[in-house]
Amino acid sequence: MQVVTERCAGLDVHQASVVACLLVCVPGMQPRKEVRSFGTMTHELEDLREWLQQEGVTHVGMESTGVYWRPVHTVLEGHFELIVGNARHIRNVPGRKTDVKDAEWIADLVCHGLIQPSFVPAKPLRALRELLRYRRKLVEGQSAERNRLQKLLETANIKLASVATDVLGVSGRAMLRALIEGTASPQQMAELARGRLRRKRAELVRALEGHIEAHHRVLLSMQLRHAGVERLDSRGSLQPEIPLRVDVSNAQDPDTASMEDRPATNGVGRGGGALGAVLTNQDAGGPISPSHEHRFGAVVDDSRGDRSENRRFERSAAAVTQGDEIGVEHQCLI
Repeated sequence: MQVVTERCAGLDVHQASVVACLLVCVPGMQPRKEVRSFGTMTHELEDLREWLQQEGVTHVGMESTGVYWRPVHTVLEGHFELIVGNARHIRNVPGRKTDVKDAEWIADLVCHGLIQPSFVPAKPLRALRELLRYRRKLVEGQSAERNRLQKLLETANIKLASVATDVLGVSGRAMLRALIEGTASPQQMAELARGRLRRKRAELVRALEGHIEAHHRVLLSMQLRHAGVERLDSRGSLQPEIPLRVDVSNAQDPDTASMEDRPATNGVGRGGGALGAVLTNQDAGGPISPSHEHRFGAVVDDSRGDRSENRRFERSAAAVTQGDEIGVEHQCLI
């Protein structure tokens, strides 16, 4: 087969070790192979990088093995042309598999250009994805806890959800705290209603006449805390304890516009740092491409604290977290 890359390397990555196979295929000369094993500590990965640089390697290929390839990719990024392939596509024929044989096989595939590179976003975009996915997990966990809280109220025959639109709103939380304390009567708890809910005080009195017991109060206090409503800021959004700014202005992505040219939205851009907020070109008034839309989803506006925003966020985040493919030609690994 035709040699595409003269100096390349194949890496078989594991949790505690990396087997590297150097392959030099100079036309008119016998191919030269050299196999070395390295650990996965940072200084050992740096030793791997120095060795490959000394040998004049230009391309490095590896399998996308769980998350173990990511620190290797971080250390080698910017020094070589990295090819991260789908393990299913570069799998060798069944037989006596060893780490050395796997590394040699990957190096041989890289040498002949037979590995289709997977899409790996730029560093700022990878950071943005991790924040987005973590926020989605938080929202899902809170939603599950709120459902359990609602079931607990039904078990105690507290029909607050039949009267109040949002059980975990300002009025609902005040009534739930009163239920936990167990010292207020239904009439006193109904007086805690605010806004338009005060018109339904008579219905609230009947809805709060249940059979709540001691273990209900214990569970209710735990669920109210774990549901996340006690940790919301004044705007009704989740905020990180450490200020954070994710700047994608320097990301080498054709679909990414400068963050400095956009207005600050929900804390992202121009010094902002709200957890999980995501921007697209469409939100800045510019064109949007299908690949960009799939990568980022949509902006989540938590400024009003509306519960419907969480549902809108989950729908927009599904494009980022559920698919293994970005566009048609590239597989996204992060």
